[in-house]
Amino acid sequence: MRKRPLSYKAHQAIVLLVTFLAYANYHASRKTTSIIKSALDPLSPDVGLKFNLWRTSGSSTPVESSHRASLARGGWAPFDAAEGTSLLGELDLAFLGVYAGGMYFSGHLGDRMDLRIFLTLGMLGTGLFTTLFGLGYWANIHVFSYYLIVQMLAGLFQSTGWPSVVAVVGNWFGKSKRGLIMGIWNAHTSVGNISGSLVASALLSYGWGWSMVAPGLIIAFSGLVVFLFLPVHPESVGIDKEGDDLGSPKKSGEGITEPLLKSASETEKAIGFIEAWRIPGVAPFAFCLFFAKLVAYTFLYWLPFYISHTVIDGEYLSSTTAGNLSTLFDIGGVVGGILAGHISDRLGARAITAASFMYCAIPALYCYRNYGHISIAMNVGLMFITGMFVNGPYALITTAVSADLGTHSSLNGNSRALATVTAIIDGTGSVGAAIGPLLTGYLSAKSWSSVFVMLMVSALIAGLFLTRLVIAEVTSKFEESNSRGRIPSRNPVLEV
Repeated sequence: MRKRPLSYKAHQAIVLLVTFLAYANYHASRKTTSIIKSALDPLSPDVGLKFNLWRTSGSSTPVESSHRASLARGGWAPFDAAEGTSLLGELDLAFLGVYAGGMYFSGHLGDRMDLRIFLTLGMLGTGLFTTLFGLGYWANIHVFSYYLIVQMLAGLFQSTGWPSVVAVVGNWFGKSKRGLIMGIWNAHTSVGNISGSLVASALLSYGWGWSMVAPGLIIAFSGLVVFLFLPVHPESVGIDKEGDDLGSPKKSGEGITEPLLKSASETEKAIGFIEAWRIPGVAPFAFCLFFAKLVAYTFLYWLPFYISHTVIDGEYLSSTTAGNLSTLFDIGGVVGGILAGHISDRLGARAITAASFMYCAIPALYCYRNYGHISIAMNVGLMFITGMFVNGPYALITTAVSADLGTHSSLNGNSRALATVTAIIDGTGSVGAAIGPLLTGYLSAKSWSSVFVMLMVSALIAGLFLTRLVIAEVTSKFEESNSRGRIPSRNPVLEV
């Protein structure tokens, strides 16, 4: 009996599920380094523990002195020395710097080869070098250069992930509900952060090496799942795209006759790097994401460390508890990503939505720094709200906006720009993601208040970069509302 071919919607569901799991594991393997920071460097400078946003010095409390004395017995050379916090910041810079540079290369390459193969190789490489970092625990390696090189190679392979998954999802979904769909789908970032935190925290008591090896093996296995089940493009399974929304695809013949894993069509020529930068809206959103990811990745890499080194309700939390508690930031990020996507769909205004969230992040950051120490409940609530406003625009820009611009009308229907455009936007953002954790490593040695000032200023600048696009969206809406008597549903900025 001939096997009945899968429907278009079934293939869409497979794409969403496989890419969701793939990128969740990318982030899970990336999150682990933030969990093991407290095990590698258990000490914290006195002045980094104060609560007042503007205070940068002061004497230690008995609770703080006792805590540092108990922590002094642990650590892992060379990170347990006086410059340990700065060395951890340099590891973050090495990883994210190579990740950012590799992103541009990965997007360019991803538009020119089979994304399924490309993504699989990236996941296997990520798993290998994440595991090698953890193996330093059993091999008793205390050479900083070893961890530095391993992190740089891990960052290179990690850069294959985002351009690939966004390009694949963008190939299967049109623009009308892209913000909501990709907002929900983008929960993989927070799900990955949460699962990575929980797994790494649970294994930390057995030795910090396990917190790296387990996520490394998991992402390597997930790479094999991608290789076996991911359909990259409708044409790869015998379906022809029809119309903007891809809601009513035209099948080739009576059903799907092509094999599931056939390579995407090569009839379209991939656009160049400079040409992609010239697409209207790419540069403003890219520079906005630079500062948005600076804020988001500072939390990604340093939040568990900050929590474990801050007195909350008169006491310190263990590294495991701090790691588990930090997941509330990512849960808020899930809600923020979905809200930002849905609101931008309803308003037809990606720039207005992203800028508004960034501006709201400023008071959220201020309140978390000044009032988060009062109680666990207060810390959790403010952390959730901060995660919602910080990750909302980050999720929107890296998903729906990137996909919109990658299928911009100026490309005349050429779909082979998605990975390049996505890589440009997220690669530029990743430069900021590299700088934020690095600066935090140095600033936190003086005062965590300085870190939060940096984050608030970055959030402000991120919103300001979208000012021209916000004005264009508002102006267009007023004009179309006056001429038609209703508010338009499409985004004028991204349709120019």
